[in-house]
Amino acid sequence: MISHDQFHGTGNDFAIVDAAHYVPDRAAFAEHACATLGVDGVLFLAVEPQYTPPRAVMTLVQPDGSTAAMCGNGARCAARWVAEREGVDTVMLDTQAGTRRAEVDGDTVTVEMGEPAFDPGAVPVARDEPMVEESLAGFAVTAVNTGVPHAVAFVDDVDGVDLDADAPAVRHHDAFPEGANVTLASPDGEGGFRQRTFERGVEGETQSCGTGAVAIAVVAARLGLLDNGRSDVAVRPPGGTLRVDVSGDRALLTGPTEREDSGELERRPARRVDA
Repeated sequence: MISHDQFHGTGNDFAIVDAAHYVPDRAAFAEHACATLGVDGVLFLAVEPQYTPPRAVMTLVQPDGSTAAMCGNGARCAARWVAEREGVDTVMLDTQAGTRRAEVDGDTVTVEMGEPAFDPGAVPVARDEPMVEESLAGFAVTAVNTGVPHAVAFVDDVDGVDLDADAPAVRHHDAFPEGANVTLASPDGEGGFRQRTFERGVEGETQSCGTGAVAIAVVAARLGLLDNGRSDVAVRPPGGTLRVDVSGDRALLTGPTEREDSGELERRPARRVDA
């Protein structure tokens, strides 16, 4: 058996496992954990306490067994786990999307999300120029990479969209050779945005998506949709409120985290036959 801790960031749930514990098949382990615990992924963290601030290699394995290069809410939960373990308030996270600095203040965590990329090769998107408000499957889509690719569309009311029915056509569109997360936003009436995201790898809607919140903010800035040109934006997925600061080259994501539970999982669960 393998011990784990369970955290969530605005409803985005993760099981956290110390990577010092050997797991022979991480994909099978994550599939089992997600199905058993109802989490959105498993964070394997390899802590390197000899550095100042301490570092951790973060690997997110999703419910379908795939890995994601970056996860904003996952990074915030990971940073809090490392900070509590090492007794610090600053953590460096090494992800497949690059190294990210995180600041921990109690249950509130701010993580540096890197520089968003609209370049077609960086998203990636099969276009010669950046995709900006291009009509795809009934949505005006702007493509951006905020650690992972997002197809962002602004709609009148996010709750008026049947996301499970409508998002897959965008998520699997030929324009996205590696697929894309589908993130919808609508104005919240207070200068921020409401959010819903259909996540690649989860293959469904999640209660929150940090990279999606950042994608909304940076696309809104590009399209001139931010009130009075402000740079600190509230984004509200179903699970709570996140704040995104786009004032610099590298966006900052801030929000709450919560420790939910601890327990044990099978080290060698059987892999799904359809995986």
